[in-house]
Amino acid sequence: MDTNIVLIGFMGTGKSTIARHLGAMFAMDVIEMDQVIAQREGMSIPDIFEIHGEQYFRDAETDLLIEMQSKKNVVISCGGGTPLRERNVAAMKENGKVVLLDARPETIYERVKDDHSRPLIEKNKNIPFIAGLMEERRGRYTAVADIIIQTDDKSGQQICEELIRQLGSQT
Repeated sequence: MDTNIVLIGFMGTGKSTIARHLGAMFAMDVIEMDQVIAQREGMSIPDIFEIHGEQYFRDAETDLLIEMQSKKNVVISCGGGTPLRERNVAAMKENGKVVLLDARPETIYERVKDDHSRPLIEKNKNIPFIAGLMEERRGRYTAVADIIIQTDDKSGQQICEELIRQLGSQT
């Protein structure tokens, strides 16, 4: 790949899965932002939110994105809230092509219902809440994205092939 790929989207849209696929297909390094932050802090994302607060976590995301600007041949899988900060968007655009992975609220629910590592929905795991939060973020996500891909009912391979086609049509 001659460009870095920055994956954004709501939780459960497939960012981590697609990052791994792309990393394997193109021998790219994969940066899972949430994992890196949790590792550096020595605690889980829910614990970071509880102990230090969301603002602290968001600052760590910004710092990591800025750090990634010097990297090449990487797939960066962002947390769902990362594109909500303007300075993060600038860093993402500096890092490469921003790809929005999207899915229906029902698909998201099915993918995250048994996952307890998502503090923003832990106490509200239901389709109406997920749909509302997705709608709040939709405008921001689409404004930031260079490419948008629906992930409902598609395999990782199909999503990667679509992403590659769209990247090719932009060059």
